[in-house]
Amino acid sequence: MDLINTYKTFLNNGKTERECVTAALELAQKAGFRDIAEFRNLKAGDRVYTVYHDKAVAFFVIGEKDIEEGINFVTAHIDSPRLDLKMKPVQEKDGIVYLDTHYYGGIKNYQWVTIPLALHGVVFRKDGSRADIVFGEDEDGPVLTISDILPHMAQEQMKKTAGEFIPGESLDLIAALSTSDEKDAGKKALLDILEKEYGIKEDDLLSAELEAVPSGKARSLGFDSSMILAYGQDDRVCALTSLMAILEMKGTPLKSACTLLVDKEEIGSTGMSGMNSMLLSSLVSEVMDKKGEYSSLALSRALRNSHMLSSDVTAAFDPQNPELYDKANASFLGKGVSFEKYTGSRGKSGSSDANPEFIARLRKIMDDAGVRYQMNEMSKVDVGGGGTIAKFAAWYGMQVIDCGVSVLSMHSPWEITAVSDIISAYEAYSAFFSA
Repeated sequence: MDLINTYKTFLNNGKTERECVTAALELAQKAGFRDIAEFRNLKAGDRVYTVYHDKAVAFFVIGEKDIEEGINFVTAHIDSPRLDLKMKPVQEKDGIVYLDTHYYGGIKNYQWVTIPLALHGVVFRKDGSRADIVFGEDEDGPVLTISDILPHMAQEQMKKTAGEFIPGESLDLIAALSTSDEKDAGKKALLDILEKEYGIKEDDLLSAELEAVPSGKARSLGFDSSMILAYGQDDRVCALTSLMAILEMKGTPLKSACTLLVDKEEIGSTGMSGMNSMLLSSLVSEVMDKKGEYSSLALSRALRNSHMLSSDVTAAFDPQNPELYDKANASFLGKGVSFEKYTGSRGKSGSSDANPEFIARLRKIMDDAGVRYQMNEMSKVDVGGGGTIAKFAAWYGMQVIDCGVSVLSMHSPWEITAVSDIISAYEAYSAFFSA
């Protein structure tokens, strides 16, 4: 259960990408990993990390073979669906002070209404100084929330579809209340609190990265404690198990190993810290340079010769809604880590579609290591689907397949995973690194 306790702590301390990077670095440093900047040269057996804009991080164990012969990657994303504060968020309406938001990633708007919410993030002032903000996590302290109409007055609201009755522009956080008749007295009072508590002014919110997330800690679920109920398990369940697999590697591998934790997957892997960027080639270039092996051709060969498990979650079969799944090809809670040959939607759009040669090799690795695993796809054809980072790794010519944990209530404020699947994921990533 040490892994599960570590996982819960990781979820509690890492509700944003930046927090996940910080939490991962703390674990890595305790395991003997050092910043790559501390090394003049790298050699086999060295354990290093490199941080990318504070929102992505890579952990390498240098192998005996040249990097050009490829790297074994396990790659997860550490961003999760949430509500981001707009650049000018503070608004007062008839005495209630709101924080205006813009949702991030695919959410069902109605699930975020009338639940306790916390605010996590950073604010940068013009002088370059930084204020870290965590509000709403103290069990005895205040939180934020979004209000809704009482059922007695919701006749017209209830006629709308689930995708319409809570518009995105209505996802405003209740942040304060004013009883004064003075115009914007509540807004001014809130801004005074922000300046007193965090040393920030309203203009500083123009250069802020503040995320509203569910308030509260990860919990065991069920009388048998066989499941985990928590925010952000997509995809931090794969991030933590990927991380622990490399931190606990024994000895020096033949091929170098890397756990890569990236950002922006939930919005298409865009931006400088997402996989649809120069991030991967930049990180590998740094390692090759420290080993004295870098050239553009060697980098191209290294990426082409690499193998990757795109460690991302999949939808667990839901017995309450069986019509959405091809049961024979579905992933089930508690049946082991899940491999998906292809993701995407409808005609495999947005998929990398893994090669069968690679799948056969992985089957042998898993069977030899005694790892419990499933082979599945997300849903029935034409029901739905979604992309992952796999296609961006495949762009380099490397072998890649999605491999992760099944999740119920995916993209909701509180997601469900099985303890046994979390353990299976860790075992699968460990076996892959050791093969």
